[in-house]
Amino acid sequence: MSRLVPAPAGAVFAVLTDPKGHVDIDASGMLMDAEGEPVRRAGDRFVVHMDRDALGDVPLGKYDVEVVITAFVPDEEIAWTVEGPQPPHARHVYGYRLEPAEGGTLVTSYYDWSQVGEEWRRRVTFPVVSAAALKATLGILERTLRRRKERPAT
Repeated sequence: MSRLVPAPAGAVFAVLTDPKGHVDIDASGMLMDAEGEPVRRAGDRFVVHMDRDALGDVPLGKYDVEVVITAFVPDEEIAWTVEGPQPPHARHVYGYRLEPAEGGTLVTSYYDWSQVGEEWRRRVTFPVVSAAALKATLGILERTLRRRKERPAT
């Protein structure tokens, strides 16, 4: 799903490369906080503190995951997979593609669970995050960018 966000690609990409930016725009309610430096390349990692109770599907409660960046093209695309505390990892991928457009940036959110192993498919229903939540994230991204722009410089 896509949305025209009235901001330059660089501003959008800055939110998506910031671990706390992921928490700021999350529409699932699972992401509680994040730790780590802004990512700069594929292979970079950061920690996200999760609370699965927000989905009400699997009683995992609070736990940590590592976000592993799988695609990184500045101002064009960022994608990642999530590694939980115990392997095997599910191997689902989330990502955003950015395209310059009149009035801002066309932001496309995508989610690929085609590589998820059978063990995970038996335990969890995929997609974990609904299409509606992915779409909502795009609106929250726009709101986040507006608020960041309105904040006075410190």
